[in-house]
Amino acid sequence: MVFLFLYAPIGWLAIASFNSSRSLSRISGVSTRWYEELFRDTRVLESLQLTLQLALASAVISTVIGTLAAFGLRRAFPGRGVWTVLLSLPLVVPEVVMGVAMLGFFVKLAGIPLGFGALLFAHVAFSLSFVVVVVRSRVSGMDVRLEEAAADLGASPFVAFRTVTLPLVAPAVVAGAAFAFLLSFDDVVISSYLTGVGSTTLPVFVYAQASKRGISPEIVALSTLMVAATAVLLVVGVVVASWRARRAGSTAQLV
Repeated sequence: MVFLFLYAPIGWLAIASFNSSRSLSRISGVSTRWYEELFRDTRVLESLQLTLQLALASAVISTVIGTLAAFGLRRAFPGRGVWTVLLSLPLVVPEVVMGVAMLGFFVKLAGIPLGFGALLFAHVAFSLSFVVVVVRSRVSGMDVRLEEAAADLGASPFVAFRTVTLPLVAPAVVAGAAFAFLLSFDDVVISSYLTGVGSTTLPVFVYAQASKRGISPEIVALSTLMVAATAVLLVVGVVVASWRARRAGSTAQLV
């Protein structure tokens, strides 16, 4: 029953996107008309390009910084608890509050104009915490003796990290990157505060069109594509992470 409530609206969305008429309550026939009109809309294509660029850049930066932070929090040091709390705050702070705070800080105080730059800073700031949590959960469960054994065999710190540590944490890094990408790709609340002229992300565009004109067939088709893209990315991320985990486990057993 729970899955029915969760996925019935998504199923209806997919079916309605292929309806030949503009009605969203009655299926008159099967057609790809709304998808064809959707891809002829330059506003959609521009928003999609911006969203993909933003999500990719945010995922790369968040993954690099978040992975380094996870390794930094691996060992005890004065103030580690404070840093852990600070890095975890975006997980619990409402997005509306974060949007207002980032608008005030990045734009009003730092002087960063509304647009891609402000969006990138904001997306990295709120997705970083998810990367840290995911990677740290893997790092904290690693067997330190594997790295010590590599060092005893003459491996330099870099070689030990590349051949021992990195394969073990790679599934978590991939999962963290996928989370960061999807969080940026799907964000509406924070992006709506920092969107400038010519820098409207796809989720904000969908929300704005639905608010002004209601739910049109074009918006239904676009929403279906976004759900499908998100599902594909999640499946790919899970498959890759599982494969890397099995491979890393086999390597660790051989060592």
